[in-house]
Amino acid sequence: MEERLQKIIAHAGICSRRKAEVYIANGRVAVNGKTITQPGVKVDPEQATITVDGKTIHREKAVYILLNKPVGYVTTMDDPQGRPIVTDLLPNMDNRVFPVGRLDLDSEGALILTNDGNLANRVLHPRNEVNKTYEALVRGIPKPGNLHRLEQGIELEGLKTWPAKLRVLRRTKGTALIEVVIHEGKKRQVRKMFQAIGHPVLQLKRTAYGKLKLGSLEPGKHRYLTQKDLKKLFF
Repeated sequence: MEERLQKIIAHAGICSRRKAEVYIANGRVAVNGKTITQPGVKVDPEQATITVDGKTIHREKAVYILLNKPVGYVTTMDDPQGRPIVTDLLPNMDNRVFPVGRLDLDSEGALILTNDGNLANRVLHPRNEVNKTYEALVRGIPKPGNLHRLEQGIELEGLKTWPAKLRVLRRTKGTALIEVVIHEGKKRQVRKMFQAIGHPVLQLKRTAYGKLKLGSLEPGKHRYLTQKDLKKLFF
């Protein structure tokens, strides 16, 4: 099956797709001995011999990891500001993996990392409606009517959110802990939802993708996922 050359290079763990495009444009990539300078070229990785800087690349074995991301880490592959990145928590990884989706710097919890772009696309594409479950500690006690608004969908930055499921887990003096289930992945969506009803999020933790739960995994720790685990993403 033919794939774009930059995608094959990224899946081999050499670099990101974007950087692979630069390698190709700079003439550092060859297919069957012929230098390629157009990133959009498609080849069959099972049939072609692909080299980067003269070294033959090989497709990596697919790796799937569930990480409990602590607060203070960014979910990018590098950070111009020099902040810690989530892959710093996987120092002995032989394979290059990337995060599926995002959790902002001040959020924590379940984060999948993989080198399987197809699985990442399946999890993130809205049509697959993979639920993400969060626990949001918010300031104040939201009224039932406001929670109902969030469940029905509200307008954020000109676009209406999809319906959500909300459940109040705990009320304390001045705060409420609310479980939120959505299948969208807009940037800082949960925080913006509660900000829109006047109850800013104080702490945010993702606890599950689909039926794959974070469970007792400690902050900063990770575990490898099995095929049985992966099936829990789609139900």
